[in-house]
Amino acid sequence: MSCCCEFQGCDKGAKVLGVIFDLDGTLLDTERASRGVLNEFLARYGKELDREKEDKKRLGMTQKDTATIMVTDYELPLTPDQFINEITPMYRERWAKAKALPGANRLIKHFQKNGVPVALASNSLREYIDAKISYHKGWKESFSVILGSDQVKAGKPSPYLFEEAAKKMGVDAINCLVIEDSLVGVKAANAAQMKIVAVPSQREADCNGLANVVLHSLLEFQPELWGLPPFDDWLDDTLPIEPIHLSGLYVTGCLEESTDNATLALPDQAVGLYLGWAKIDTDRKFKILASINLDFSCVAYKRIRVYLVDSNSDLKQKQKMQISLVGYIRTWDNKELSSIAFDKLDEYKSTARASLDLPSFACL
Repeated sequence: MSCCCEFQGCDKGAKVLGVIFDLDGTLLDTERASRGVLNEFLARYGKELDREKEDKKRLGMTQKDTATIMVTDYELPLTPDQFINEITPMYRERWAKAKALPGANRLIKHFQKNGVPVALASNSLREYIDAKISYHKGWKESFSVILGSDQVKAGKPSPYLFEEAAKKMGVDAINCLVIEDSLVGVKAANAAQMKIVAVPSQREADCNGLANVVLHSLLEFQPELWGLPPFDDWLDDTLPIEPIHLSGLYVTGCLEESTDNATLALPDQAVGLYLGWAKIDTDRKFKILASINLDFSCVAYKRIRVYLVDSNSDLKQKQKMQISLVGYIRTWDNKELSSIAFDKLDEYKSTARASLDLPSFACL
């Protein structure tokens, strides 16, 4: 397993000719969109969610397997099928709110533009896949193959989904690259003998040892390392991105998100160094750098450190702040930005200052 900065490229004898994506947690942030559904459902039966127990469960399981576990763990007076029939409408209502994860739209459009065959292979039922992607313009048309677990004899971690996707694309398994977020998905790709890029949440960190490369975000993905056409959308040292909007309390240089559970607003797969704009009130806007790092000492597992680009900007401590991140500079490198030499921080500020004067990084 390598991180993105260590990986030197794939074996020249096994060029990547097709890419297979997982959906939930890889391209689409369905988990956060549907957070709270299980709480609400269990309350109907006088049960309380066991957060510690749920945090240890694996993402990416089939619906039937998940239902069987839930009925058993919470001693529900239901069969797995009854559980599915009752809870599915509740989830469907939330799918419309599921956002594309950072870098997802960019990657899909890039492959489509360059004629790279792309498939979608998910442990969700095909009906559910179609419903989820229907809210995202152009997604359905971008995939030459879409497969759900009900279209093969067994879902992940069995290899059948990926094998069937490769077959339908007309690409040999050795020439396929799988992009996944979950342990069961990575195991399935391994069983299919395909190359693997993992973009896991913090709960799925133990899939790291099975993947060829582990990224913190799809924004880190470098197609050229896999023999695929490189991106051409960087503006000097900065990448324009779909805006990420956050709000909270600015305290001692950090933004504390204004939500009961800070993981709701920001997915794990958003760490890195960003530039953007901060708003204190209707009249005051500031250019900022924002370092989003994994920090397991925090309840939300993430720390959002905000740096003012202009040193003459004066901010009071403990005040409400809204930020819009509009550009990406680099990956997270296991260090707090504050540990980087001041000259490096000044370099990043200079980059942000120049970029934020360009129309591509305008404040919304």
